[in-house]
Amino acid sequence: MSQADPATPPPSWPVGADEAYAAARRGLADAEQELRDQVERVAAARRALPPGPLLADYRFTEGPVDLDRAEPSRDVRLRELLDGHPTLFLYHLMFAPDATEACPMCSMWVDGFHGVLPHLLRHTAVAVVAKAPLPKLRAWARDRGWAGLRIVSSHGTSFNADIRAEYPDGTQRPMVSVLRAEGERVRHLYSAPASFPDGGERGIDLLSPVWNVLDLLPTGRGDWYASNDYTAEPGAGRSAPR
Repeated sequence: MSQADPATPPPSWPVGADEAYAAARRGLADAEQELRDQVERVAAARRALPPGPLLADYRFTEGPVDLDRAEPSRDVRLRELLDGHPTLFLYHLMFAPDATEACPMCSMWVDGFHGVLPHLLRHTAVAVVAKAPLPKLRAWARDRGWAGLRIVSSHGTSFNADIRAEYPDGTQRPMVSVLRAEGERVRHLYSAPASFPDGGERGIDLLSPVWNVLDLLPTGRGDWYASNDYTAEPGAGRSAPR
């Protein structure tokens, strides 16, 4: 794809826009560039973190790649989840053992990761872990259409508590983690929950295109919250919102 000379890019507004709009858009472009630069600085600081702790050799349960098959299930070590990659991107799905369904917002995030899975796997292993028992977890993954995404259950282990993917009372916590292989061990590099230390949300919103697109709209994101009662079926883009 050819690109125009970056020294003379076209403006970001259509023909016919008045000067008031053009001036405001130029000012907004400056703010957007500042945001880009800040995101880059934060990413560099994230990569420069000192090594985190070596993790225990946790053992999860995993089923066949085909989500329609219930058996056979097997134990799988944390180290095995890297599957030949140097790193593992892990999503901690908020799905408690006694819950009937996963967190709607978590499911939305995983929908997005599933959609770009072929691209992510060029760089890192990817897996979703939840504390729900494996049959319940796999049924949810099947209903969401997460074919090809590695799904493992941490049920019966201390993994969620140890990595802080749950509160002391057992309440699950949406979170992402990046882990690295070190021989037969796995080192923790980084985790980010969906909320910041001040209690505010948007901790991992940059990882979902949904929030970024909503922020472009005149209405913004408002107080919208994802739901489990709609699916991305063919033709859904032409359906009225529920």
